[in-house]
Amino acid sequence: MSYRQLKTRYGALLAYDGTAYQGFQRQPAPNPTIQAAVEAALGKVCGRDVRIVAAGRTDAGVHAAGQVIAFDVTWRHSESELQRAVNAQLPMDIALKSCWLAPGFHPRYDALWRQYAYRINTPAARNPLTARYEWQLAGMELDGAGMQAAAEHCLGERDFAAFGTPPQASSSNTIRQVFESRWSEAETESGSIYTYRIRGTAFLYHMVRRMVGTMVSVGRGRLNVGEFADILHSRDLQRAKGLAPPQGLTLEAVEYPPGIWAAGT
Repeated sequence: MSYRQLKTRYGALLAYDGTAYQGFQRQPAPNPTIQAAVEAALGKVCGRDVRIVAAGRTDAGVHAAGQVIAFDVTWRHSESELQRAVNAQLPMDIALKSCWLAPGFHPRYDALWRQYAYRINTPAARNPLTARYEWQLAGMELDGAGMQAAAEHCLGERDFAAFGTPPQASSSNTIRQVFESRWSEAETESGSIYTYRIRGTAFLYHMVRRMVGTMVSVGRGRLNVGEFADILHSRDLQRAKGLAPPQGLTLEAVEYPPGIWAAGT
């Protein structure tokens, strides 16, 4: 019997529009989730129940361009044929971007870092065509330099208890390592687009959205940069200034050591 007749681990790069879903992680029916949709598609293709593991669990309404998953299936054809077959069963707002053989691979435990982006638009009037993918603050002016100064306080290994809670109840660790924390600004005909990118080993529950919400308070002049730093150092979750809405957040990428995975090859 060839190894292709046994269950084999595959990795896959997954993209999705999270608008219609109650987050990534499977929940009791009838709540729609990304995990349930992908597992249902794999089950139809492979003729048996399939469970997936992921690099991270995104919240309800959050999107992904570079989520990474793994699953064990019996499949006698090529990886590209598996990708096509699964995509044919997935709803239009979810897609496998690539698929590859990945013996021993675990998308969560093998990850070096994860990168998220948060998009804010300040159009003169709200734009319904892009509203699903950004936080629209129509007609508002933000202090981009102030938000960037606040973002720089988040670099390095820090305790982020003021911005999030551990994703697992069994853990109390709120220390995370952040390698990149920066804002960029692009002018448009109707306003400005601000994009926040953060790259780190892992993130607390709601951490990025609370950070963005509090940095926007700096951008609006409701906090100064020193007060933002005080909130960060306080470890007090009650001091964070709001939770940015989910639709502006996208999981952009997950990085792994060379040779562990080879998406698209």
